[in-house]
Amino acid sequence: MAQNQMSIYDHIGELRKRIIIVALYFLVAMIIGLFVAPVLITYLQNIPEAESFPMNVFKLTDSLKLYMNAAFLIGIIIVFPVLLYQLWAFIAPGLREKEKKVTLGYIPIATLLFLGGLAFAYFILFPNVIQFLSNLSDRLNLTEQYGVNDYFSFLFQLTIPFGFLFQLPVVIMFLTRLGLVTPAWFRKIRKYAYFGLLVLAGFITPPEIVSHLMVTVPLLLLYEVSIIISRFSYRKVLKAEQEDMEEWAKNKENHK
Repeated sequence: MAQNQMSIYDHIGELRKRIIIVALYFLVAMIIGLFVAPVLITYLQNIPEAESFPMNVFKLTDSLKLYMNAAFLIGIIIVFPVLLYQLWAFIAPGLREKEKKVTLGYIPIATLLFLGGLAFAYFILFPNVIQFLSNLSDRLNLTEQYGVNDYFSFLFQLTIPFGFLFQLPVVIMFLTRLGLVTPAWFRKIRKYAYFGLLVLAGFITPPEIVSHLMVTVPLLLLYEVSIIISRFSYRKVLKAEQEDMEEWAKNKENHK
């Protein structure tokens, strides 16, 4: 019993170590972000979507909040690969040698997907949502008068979640590779997954149907793509299991 408890304490200690490493890297990344944030803010102020909006400051703390949010975003982008590696390092002792090599290769893929999610939300989703909301204001004869904090908070609220949501294919591929789930299981829970993604989209977008659909549809497509990827990963799992069985049978035959 004491040995099992010690094992649990070892796991907790290892997890604590990984969290501290990520926190230290994030602190360094935030410091870098504080220097880079003005450049990012200036760039975002000069994009076509921003030029049509007056950048008003309604509170004394708006500028500080914008500055820290931009630094936070930069910090997340920098530390994301470190976070993935530390997560892998925590799980790695429980994996076989072949699984370690395969799953370690997921880190650059996940990093690219994270950047791809940010790019998708920024270049495709955000301009369309802004255009729709601006046109709606024009139709209602409303004068747009937004604060700089409102504009950038909405931008970050829309883009950052997509960086993490684009990890779905890697997560599904990882779980499938470990044999924890199958493509059939993901198809079985499809309607529940759709409902969950629908609810999740409601937290990301404004409370109106068009913007909600603009976010929901890509998420549903991402889920379907993840199932296809899971199918390919599952085939590799079955092939690896078959090779292991053949090797085991061959070794057993040689020992006779």
